[in-house]
Amino acid sequence: MLLEIINGIYEFNENLFVGFDSRIEGFGMADWLCDAIIDSFHILPLLFIIFFIIEVVEFFFAENINDFMKKSEKSAPAIGSLAAIIPQCGFSVIASTLYIRKFITKGTLVAIYLATSDEAIPILLAEPSKIHYVLPIIGLKVIIAICAGYLIDFILKNDKYISIKSRHGDNCEHCEEDEGCCRHSVSRRRKRELIYHPLKHTCSIFLFILIITITLNFFIDIYSKHIALHTIIAKFKFFEPVITSVFGLIPNCATSIALTMLLIKGSISFGAAFSGLLSNAGLGILVLLRHNENIKDTLKIIGILLIISITSGLIIELLPLGI
Repeated sequence: MLLEIINGIYEFNENLFVGFDSRIEGFGMADWLCDAIIDSFHILPLLFIIFFIIEVVEFFFAENINDFMKKSEKSAPAIGSLAAIIPQCGFSVIASTLYIRKFITKGTLVAIYLATSDEAIPILLAEPSKIHYVLPIIGLKVIIAICAGYLIDFILKNDKYISIKSRHGDNCEHCEEDEGCCRHSVSRRRKRELIYHPLKHTCSIFLFILIITITLNFFIDIYSKHIALHTIIAKFKFFEPVITSVFGLIPNCATSIALTMLLIKGSISFGAAFSGLLSNAGLGILVLLRHNENIKDTLKIIGILLIISITSGLIIELLPLGI
């Protein structure tokens, strides 16, 4: 039933752009540019539908998840990991804030960072030919995140937090307002944002996708004409997860978009893309860098995140997963 609905949406979307495609092709542009524009516009309606559904889930259930995580120390890494797979740009920001305020452990924070899906899942869902990547990415992210979360808390069991209630109480009057990638509040939600934020988010993500796709298509067009360059780069394929993991640390939603588009275009392997998506925690790391007074603690978290991401990517590269 669900597959029929998804296929129906894809078919409607393709029919919607029949006239548009022929008009773009009629401008006589280079094939790589024409394909980039058509491909980018094709996913626009699907992105809005997906982001709207995400916004509804986030609006009605995010606060319940956050409250439950605060009260469930032992199960927090598992709960945080499962909650983080829902693509919502503000969740890593909330997790960083909860960690700084000593509500969650280091293991829970890293688990949330690792499981965070950000824009990767919506973009893959909007690409019918690449939808088979969705379940492997979600499944592997959750497994790695949960295992890493509990392992980190076990190893660093003497590095526990002290409940915020014992120091300042449960309220934080002087804390700064948390913001998501679109400058919207992630802690105070308004009903008008159920339409406004998905629309704004869709437009901003679409622009990123358009720019990245045009750039990728241009370089792929040039790259395909240089066989010698292709041979040289192929020798360093094994090190791709290292590069993408470091790239994934950049605290911006454009990072996950770039990694996902590189995977879709076949420019990087699944293991490399997965490494980058593991280390990419959106704006969460930026909040940690900005507000965590203990810089050594922040660097420790980033280091742990990077090691797990690189190791996971290298293992996936070696395993014959057939993805």
